[in-house]
Amino acid sequence: MAGKKLNLLADFPAVSTEEWMAKITADLKGVPFEKKLIWRTDEGFNVNPFYRQEDVKGMATLDSAPGKFPFVRGTKECNEWLVRQNICVDCPKEANAKALDVLNKGVNSLGFCLGKDDLKAETIETLLNGICPECVELNFNICPCSSEELINLLVAYFKKNNVNLEKVHGSVNCDPMKNMLVKGRKPSREKMTTHIAAAVKAAECMPEFRVVAVNSVALNHAGAFCAQELGYALAWGAEYMTLMTEAGIKSVRAGRAIKFNMGIGGNYFMEIAKFRAARMLWAMIVKAYEPECDCACKMKIHAETTKFNKTIYDAHVNLLRSETEAMSAAIAGVDSMTVNPFDITYKKSDDFSERIARNQQLLLKEESHFDKVTDVAGGSYYIENLTQSIAKEAWRRFLEIQAAGGMYEMIVNGKVVEDIKATQVKRMDNVSKRKEVLLGTNQFPNFNEMAAEKIEPQTCGCKCGCNDKKSELEALPMKRAAEQFEALRLETEKSGKRPKAFMLTIGNLAMRLARAQFSCNFLACAGYQVIDNLGFETVEDGVAAARKAGADIIVLCSSDDEYAELAPACKKAIGDGKEIFIVAGAPACMDDLKTQGIENFIHVKCNVLETLKAFNKQLL
Repeated sequence: MAGKKLNLLADFPAVSTEEWMAKITADLKGVPFEKKLIWRTDEGFNVNPFYRQEDVKGMATLDSAPGKFPFVRGTKECNEWLVRQNICVDCPKEANAKALDVLNKGVNSLGFCLGKDDLKAETIETLLNGICPECVELNFNICPCSSEELINLLVAYFKKNNVNLEKVHGSVNCDPMKNMLVKGRKPSREKMTTHIAAAVKAAECMPEFRVVAVNSVALNHAGAFCAQELGYALAWGAEYMTLMTEAGIKSVRAGRAIKFNMGIGGNYFMEIAKFRAARMLWAMIVKAYEPECDCACKMKIHAETTKFNKTIYDAHVNLLRSETEAMSAAIAGVDSMTVNPFDITYKKSDDFSERIARNQQLLLKEESHFDKVTDVAGGSYYIENLTQSIAKEAWRRFLEIQAAGGMYEMIVNGKVVEDIKATQVKRMDNVSKRKEVLLGTNQFPNFNEMAAEKIEPQTCGCKCGCNDKKSELEALPMKRAAEQFEALRLETEKSGKRPKAFMLTIGNLAMRLARAQFSCNFLACAGYQVIDNLGFETVEDGVAAARKAGADIIVLCSSDDEYAELAPACKKAIGDGKEIFIVAGAPACMDDLKTQGIENFIHVKCNVLETLKAFNKQLL
């Protein structure tokens, strides 16, 4: 055996698609393949259970190379990305000290959040003291109307310190349409054009500095799906391209002025495909403006882990979520990345959580070597098909937006907010029914965790004076998927009373254990104390034990066949007691049991949130 040479082609002969389908059809035993195994995504297209070489035949993306138009495989020939940490500048000296510290800990991209009061030469000098602008990417977030002034201050500082302006790389986040969506502002197109054109012209001496931003990350934080975020991001960028070229800015300069700040959701493979599709479609859009060089068609992407799926309870699970999100972006070849700290949902992040967030990216580089291979997903039958499907759906959305007058008109008319709100409602509903699982929140909660005391009041942190002006448009609702469950559990915590749910396990051993486990997880999502048991001989013994334990809820856990007899007997044993009586499961006799006054059943088809809200209303 040791001397036998393995011949994969001989030992494992090729199997045709027809043979695979015949085997699958036989195993399904009459169940339609399309209904059982084809997945209809929230993006609006179907995903097959398997893909083969013929499924990528003729795809144009397979003929492209990293660093080459249309850049589906990346805008560069390597997979190096920058690790960014954002710093809110409350005190320039302290912000500078923090920046210098994190630069020694693996960060090579800084994001400074400034306010109008920070627009002083001395503030910039203090903030950037000891930082090499030619070696570190410098990014600044400030109100769009102050972008030109900030750029002028930066240029003056760089010239004063003999910095080579052609080697300075970074960005200023001039994005009036983000303020429309997030803050409800309503600038005129003329005013918007004035701010953007002024910023671009002020930065002409810094060719590697991007001063116009597309912040579709805001849509991602609000729950947007991949193709939805991408469709709007493309229309957003096209609006700015049109504004700039109409203002007399050459298309090559306009294309090189835009930076995309996009979110990274939790749908691992879909997110990889999203960024690949984004580069390809953006290259096609910019090409339509006939730039002098294809370099203008390169999409500059900064990616940020989403806040939508992050939780307060069991918050360390956020580390797992953000790590898989970071993996998606790294494999997809983004230019820079921010991993939000795991505790961002309930407090101002501290040194520990910020260090862990940095190290999540550094682990991908230093230990997992994600930066060593460019477009490792290229050629994957599955991801190539996802890329094409997302591109097709995002392009459809883009064309619809353009036909409706463009991104600016869609925001003014409230259509963007309306669309994102509808998606948000759908996703929140899916969470409430466990169709979308948030581990530790709506499934498998940490039974005894208390969170009320760790939550700190949080401010906007953007230093934009967002409360100084009255909103003129409806803003995006920035809700996380877990918020409704968290509110429910916090209500239990703050009530001063923690209801007890007692598992009355009886009958079939396997079924009673399974249903007790299901019920414990179900009721612990509201913060109730759950009391499990090995089993009782009679329901009377179980009810007596429940009352001795001071139970507020008694859950009958048995098999469907036994419920017809056990459930009425249990209800009779409870009698006029104040305990809520629940049957775990949805037995065939459920309607008959309901006619006998048994009202509460918990099972996999329940709306978990609404059921628990009803219990809270009775118990608290």
